Amino acid sequence: MQRISESGLRTGTILGIPIYVNSSWLVIFALITWSLAIQFTRLHPHWNPVQHWTVGILTSVLFFASVLFHELAHSVVARLYKIRVASITLFVFGGVARIEGEPAKPSEEFNIAIAGPASSFLLAGLFFSLTRIFPSSEMLGALCNFLFQMNFLLAAFNLIPGFPLDGGRVLRAMVWAISKNFVQATNVAGLFGKFFAYVLILIGLWIAFGKNNFRSGVWLAFIGWFLLDAAQTSMAQVTLQQTLTGLRAFDVMSHEVPTMSPSATLEDYGNEAVRTGRRCHLVISDSRLMGLMDVDILNSIPRSEWSQTSVQAVMLPREQILWARPEDPLLGLLERLLAADVNQVPVVSGSSDGSAQIIGMVTRDSILRVIQTRTELGPLQTAK
Repeated sequence: MQRISESGLRTGTILGIPIYVNSSWLVIFALITWSLAIQFTRLHPHWNPVQHWTVGILTSVLFFASVLFHELAHSVVARLYKIRVASITLFVFGGVARIEGEPAKPSEEFNIAIAGPASSFLLAGLFFSLTRIFPSSEMLGALCNFLFQMNFLLAAFNLIPGFPLDGGRVLRAMVWAISKNFVQATNVAGLFGKFFAYVLILIGLWIAFGKNNFRSGVWLAFIGWFLLDAAQTSMAQVTLQQTLTGLRAFDVMSHEVPTMSPSATLEDYGNEAVRTGRRCHLVISDSRLMGLMDVDILNSIPRSEWSQTSVQAVMLPREQILWARPEDPLLGLLERLLAADVNQVPVVSGSSDGSAQIIGMVTRDSILRVIQTRTELGPLQTAK
């Protein structure tokens, strides 16, 4: 699967792509290792405990390496089409590649999507070949047999034609090629994704309560719930993209820019914030941007120090400020705000240094108001 923002611990970089491990991955890694050790104990009682756990750990490591290979396949093909890959994250259900932007053509979407399952089938074939060489009674043979099965299942599961699974993206590419409408194709693939998610949930509940296999049933229902949430989120992202298409920072920015002197004390700033209700001010000296001050920074300083501390001493320096140009696309700007976890960005003309002219401010709230209004009113009708 693709396009979920990264979270977790950064573990390294491959082909220039940052690799993250989500905290949920550690849990599932431990569970898989434990279950494999038990399975190998049952299937190979002549092995000693060290062998059971060694094969279990190695199998888990290689399985998640296989998942990483699957996501790298998506990423490599995406980069061939000049689409930036921000990161890859391993998490509870495997992994996701965060690909920034959408393919320009159905063929690009198809090739990016199919690359993952194709790579997993390739690994399945490789491990299957090794099982022909090493008998399953041996440690290496048992390891290869499990990895053959898991890579085959990983590829087959991802080919389910439901968005945002790879099969759903293949379906979207096909509908897109026929209808010539990307949004319609996304909606069709999303509906299939939700359908399969509900099927998994119902089957899981039936297994849990009808077949008295609670653990397997709940696990299957949980996977269905995850796919349902992922399908809804992916469809919402496409809707958001269409809602903000054509809008620039200039369209929503406020031309009123609250400022503060760097020599003002934090007590002065607190009084100004309370008086005006403004939570963020640009720090300006001789028409030069020095930094940014907001209520969150103020609250991080003990109140007893406010009267002796200047704004300049604690402000966010100019070099660390997220800034925008008036022509920046609004969707990309919103993604930058969310990624940096900030609520506002100054809009500047010219360069981004202190001599740039500050012409406005864009806040997260202003973008959300535009989204709400456009959602309520629908697309604008062009006068004929």
